[in-house]
Amino acid sequence: MSQFFTIYPGNINMRLIHQAVEILRNGGIVVYPTDSCYALGCHLDDKTAVSRIRQIRGLDERHQMTLMCRDLSEIATYAKVDNVQFRLLKANTPGSYTFILEATREVPRRLQHPKRSTIGIRVPDHPVALALLEELGEPMCSSTLILPDEPWPLNDAELIRERLEKKVDAVIDGGGAGEDFTTVLDLTKDVPVLLRKGKGDVEPFGIEAA
Repeated sequence: MSQFFTIYPGNINMRLIHQAVEILRNGGIVVYPTDSCYALGCHLDDKTAVSRIRQIRGLDERHQMTLMCRDLSEIATYAKVDNVQFRLLKANTPGSYTFILEATREVPRRLQHPKRSTIGIRVPDHPVALALLEELGEPMCSSTLILPDEPWPLNDAELIRERLEKKVDAVIDGGGAGEDFTTVLDLTKDVPVLLRKGKGDVEPFGIEAA
């Protein structure tokens, strides 16, 4: 049975954050809130935990996972960023965006796009998610908590625990986290390419909102 932590965004309980991070370090999967929706997270280097997330989501090996980073300096370790990309990232992180960038050698091949050697990078704008990442000291491998054959992410922590208590190791209740996807932008081209419109505003990237 999964553990259940209530951590209020306005009053972060670092003792519970530490417990959640220990679960991550020991190969567990943690459900946590972000600025767009709840997400599944695990340790970057844990192949078994990543496979468990794929099973929960009903994803195959071709689906690209996201690296959840705490700040811009961490992004530069795992993705190749030129001056133009850096300015875009600096102006729009943290936020509800997933950026597709060329991966560095620090990213395990199994987490990269199988043909393009790219990785999805995100810096969340949520106190609980950022506290987790700061305590962990490295990125999390992450994926939106949306179950197979369902159109929207799960938003209620109690319901998440009820449905996934035998599949995840901890659920962090951070209150309502929304039911929006992130906006996904490919920054590997000469100009940003919109791959999915979500919560993040696309206008700062020179893309007209539909």
